[in-house]
Order: sequence, then structure tokens, then C-alpha cells
Amino acid sequence: MKPERALFGFAAGFLATLVFHQLTLAALWALGLAPFAPFSLAPTPPLGVPAVLSLAFWGGVWGIVLAMIERRFPPRGGYWLAAFLFGALAPSLVAWFVVLPLKGRPLGGGWHPPLLVAALLINGAWGLGTAWFFKIFERFGSKRRAVP
Repeated sequence: MKPERALFGFAAGFLATLVFHQLTLAALWALGLAPFAPFSLAPTPPLGVPAVLSLAFWGGVWGIVLAMIERRFPPRGGYWLAAFLFGALAPSLVAWFVVLPLKGRPLGGGWHPPLLVAALLINGAWGLGTAWFFKIFERFGSKRRAVP
């Protein structure tokens, strides 16, 4: 993968976390369907970075993964469905089966259906947003290269 694609993927995932992920969380929170509020500034161990920035960093890392595979997404509407499904499933499954147990929490967050659905929707929105930002960055990058 070209370094430019990785950079675009990271930036897209980072921004999509701050916009799509957190705004979807805000909507679900307002409806009483999310387990925690958006835009948390609570410090995260071990560095004390605000939680929303830690999430955005990891969103950027996942954005690189999306950039690595998005060329395999089907065209047109299938592209956006694939982006949503990638976002909904990949980060959610890693969170449920790796991250939560590492943090001493129950597998799958205790398998509470509202929590699971919220995670799928929030992360799916992140996937759409990451793909959208990535397409914008790619378009801008290709136009920039075309100018002599």
C-alpha cells in the first residue's frame, strides 16, 4: 500500500470518529439507547489522553485497515453497504472479543442487546464516514498530482 493511502486512511478514520461516530453516539444517547455520552474528555490510561481523542486515534488505525481493503468493495451502493458492514463488524468484534476482556470486562460487554446494537450502529456510521472522507482525500490527492 502506498504511504499516501495509509495517511488518507488514518485521517479519514480519525475525522470519521469525531464526526460520524460521535454524532451517532450523541443521537443514540439523546434517545436513551447508548450506554455512555459522546465526546468524553475523561482521561484514558496510561497517558491520560481524553477518551474522544484516544477513540479518534484508534479510528485512524482502523481507517488504515479500511484503506487497505476498500478497493475490494463492490461498486456504487454496494461500496457504501460494504463500508458500513466493515465498520459495524470489524471494530465491534475486536472490541467485544479482545479489548473488553483485556480491560477486565466481560466478553461481548455482557451480551446486552441494546449495547450490541448501539455498537454496531455507531461503528457502522464510522465505517460510512471513513469511506466518505477517504474518497474525498483520494479525489483531492489525485487532482493535486495531476497539476503540473
